[in-house]
Amino acid sequence: MAKIIAVNISEKKGTPKKSIDEGVLIENFGFEGDAHAGKWHRQVSLLASESIEKAKGMRTDGLCHGVFAENLTTEGITLYTLPVGTLLKVGDEAVLEVTQIGKECHEGCAISKLVGQCVMPREGIFAKVIKGGRVRPGDEISVSEAPKIKDRI
Repeated sequence: MAKIIAVNISEKKGTPKKSIDEGVLIENFGFEGDAHAGKWHRQVSLLASESIEKAKGMRTDGLCHGVFAENLTTEGITLYTLPVGTLLKVGDEAVLEVTQIGKECHEGCAISKLVGQCVMPREGIFAKVIKGGRVRPGDEISVSEAPKIKDRI
């Protein structure tokens, strides 16, 4: 079973996020109170705990949930293999649509300075919120195939 290990938000872009007990996903916006929320294609970021463990193999200190600026830390799902358009049901209500796999890191990133080599550009994914809802650590994530183009019109 794939699940959420941590829900993380930050007030400023380019900084590690802090774990919270519960987050509120707002349709076509992102997490309430998060700096990356807005009407764009990278409303929510996800990174697998398995990816964080790979990074821990490179160093032993300072790596925890949210340090790579991911909103959702997951377990039991290989996120970067999901195709763009994949739907993820998170918890009882929320639905996310994968919009981007990986990203280009910008120069002078505070996270890169803190952790060294960042796994987010290779193994993190981004999504937009199709349906909002409350999300908590322990919530299950289920994967649906991307809908056909004609079904999305």
